[in-house]
Amino acid sequence: MHADTWLSHLVALFSQPMLSLGGAELTLARLLTVCVVAAMAWLLSRGIERGLRGLAQGSAHPSLSESTAYALSRILRYAIWMAAVVVGMDYLGVNLSSFALVGGAIGVGIGFGLQNIFSNFISGLVLLAEQTLKVGDFVDLQSGVMGRVAEIGIRYTRVTTNDAVDVIVPNSEFINGRVTNWTFSERKRRIHVRFGVAYGSDKERVREAALAAADTVEGLIINATHPAEVWLVNFGDSSLDFELVVWAGATLMMTPARAQALCLWALETELSRRQIEIPFPQRDLHIRSGVLKVEPTSPAPGPKP
Repeated sequence: MHADTWLSHLVALFSQPMLSLGGAELTLARLLTVCVVAAMAWLLSRGIERGLRGLAQGSAHPSLSESTAYALSRILRYAIWMAAVVVGMDYLGVNLSSFALVGGAIGVGIGFGLQNIFSNFISGLVLLAEQTLKVGDFVDLQSGVMGRVAEIGIRYTRVTTNDAVDVIVPNSEFINGRVTNWTFSERKRRIHVRFGVAYGSDKERVREAALAAADTVEGLIINATHPAEVWLVNFGDSSLDFELVVWAGATLMMTPARAQALCLWALETELSRRQIEIPFPQRDLHIRSGVLKVEPTSPAPGPKP
């Protein structure tokens, strides 16, 4: 009998209205039910995301790549969250048709203060649907940000630079600005490494040294389809200017500064081995001889005799 009394008190506590929300009474039982629905929606979205990613990693089908699984899981996550919000509000007794009355006010709010947030949200959905930008892509933005896409969120995209700096970029910047995606369709890129040698150097020996340098750099693609080339591009003030034109693989193409540094290091080694001079800027100074004219000085002022 004592247990029945405690049970009746517990039921009364959970059924007791705490406040009125739009004509509906909000009870502790309703609130706990909504929390359970939210937790289930979160677990379901996480489970679907992990399942799709695991399926993509173990699938050889080209249409189910990791980027496709990531985009699909994100879209499904947002859809599940929105459905959970609608179900929860309906269970609480909130009349969803009343949102039509405040739709104009929300529109005004978007027009004045929320337009950037709304624009970034729509831009994020467009990026996920079109897949012009994928996690793992190496991008160069019009604003100067360069790095690897680490995450595409609902409002922003996280870009990680080669110095391990995370840059939070609004999604609208990828839609409205110029974006250079180095890995959109190819995992290789042709790079031009410029160097100079002294006038009078044998061009064939320079070419031989540059090609030998390219062979020593790990990560470059050198084959019959992608040959390494040496171009004479300019007659400089102090040097013959050449370019080593090679194809960088997936690793080097995402670190352009490192690729340039490795190629220059190898070039200096091979040119020095063949005793090919790398000149420094020179200027010729011509001094013309002339007659030094000395103007007579006026006498110092003093008393007249």
